[in-house]
Amino acid sequence: MSSDPLTDRDPDQTVVVLPRHLAGAGPADLRTTWPFPFDKDWSLHQPEDGNVIAASPCLRLRTSRFEYGARPGEYGEWIATGHRDPFGPPTWQITFSPNTPLEFLRDVHTELLDLYLEDPRIGRKWLLGEDCTAPHEVYAPLLVRGWSHRVKTDGTQLFRSPSALATVKHQYATTDTQAPAWTARGGPSHTPTWSAEFSHRTPTRLVASFTASLISTEPVLRTVKDIPANTRRHVYEAPSATASQSARSSSPVAPAQCRVAPTTDRAAPAVRRGR
Repeated sequence: MSSDPLTDRDPDQTVVVLPRHLAGAGPADLRTTWPFPFDKDWSLHQPEDGNVIAASPCLRLRTSRFEYGARPGEYGEWIATGHRDPFGPPTWQITFSPNTPLEFLRDVHTELLDLYLEDPRIGRKWLLGEDCTAPHEVYAPLLVRGWSHRVKTDGTQLFRSPSALATVKHQYATTDTQAPAWTARGGPSHTPTWSAEFSHRTPTRLVASFTASLISTEPVLRTVKDIPANTRRHVYEAPSATASQSARSSSPVAPAQCRVAPTTDRAAPAVRRGR
C-alpha cells in the first residue's frame, strides 16, 4: 500500500484491523491485560508513585506497569518476573515497551496464569527456568506463516515477517546471559513502535504464547488515532462481521489458536469456533 487507508476517517472512529503488530497499543486496561484472580488470592498494589504491581500468593510471580512520570496517566514499561526466592532477584524477566499491543500483553499474562494454575506446588520447575518446551515451539509457527529465517555466526537467528515490519531474534548459542534470549520488534526497523524482550530462563511456553499472538489472524479493535502514523499505510480493515468477535476478545481469555494462512501479513481473519 502506498497511502493511508484511514485518512478520511474520524480520529475517534473505531476500526477492526490487521496485522496486530502494526495496530498500535490499544486501550491498556489492567482488567483485560491482567487476567489474575484478584478477588481471590492474587494481590494488586498501587503505590503513590503511580506504579501498579500484581503478585501471586507465593510472591514468586510479579508483573508490573511502571509510570515514568512524564505526564499523569502515561505509563512506561510492562515487566513480568519469576523468582526462585520471593525476596531475591528475578530468575527471569519479560519486558514490554509502553506501546506494545495489548493483545500480546494479555495473551502472555494469560499463559503465565495457566502455568501457575497447572502446577500449584511450591517448587515449580518452570518458574525456575527449567522448561522442557523446545525452542522451535516459538518460531515454527513463524516459518509456517512465511517469515524468513537467517542464522548468523554469532549464535543468533533472525526471523522477519513477509512485510519486513516485524522481527524476532533468538540468541540460541551465546555465553552472554545478560542479553535477552528472545527479542521482538514491530514497525519500521529504524523507528520501531514497540519491542519485547525475554531474558534467559524465561519459560519457553511464555515466549511461544507471544509469537502465537503476534501472528494471530484474529483482528483487533482500535480507534483511528491509536494506530501509529508510521504503520497506518500498512494496516487493513478486517471484514465488519468480525467486529463483535474482536470486541469479545478484549476480555481475559486464553490465546487464540492460529491456523495456517497465506504467507503474507495480509491474511484472512481466523474464525474462532464456539466451545
